[in-house]
Amino acid sequence: MKQENNIDKITRKEAISKMGKYAAITAVGTFVILNPLKSQAQSLPPDPGGNPFG
Repeated sequence: MKQENNIDKITRKEAISKMGKYAAITAVGTFVILNPLKSQAQSLPPDPGGNPFG
C-alpha cells in the first residue's frame, strides 16, 4: 500500500480554527460595509445646486 504524504494536510481542529477566523473577518467586514450609520457618515452631503453626483 502506498504511503501518503501528510505535509500538506491539517487536522480537523486546525481546519475548524481557520474557518472560524475567516468567518469572523467576513462578519466584521460585512458589518462595517453594511452598517447604515457608517454609510451615512462616509457619504457626501447633497449638493445645494441640485447635482445628485456632488
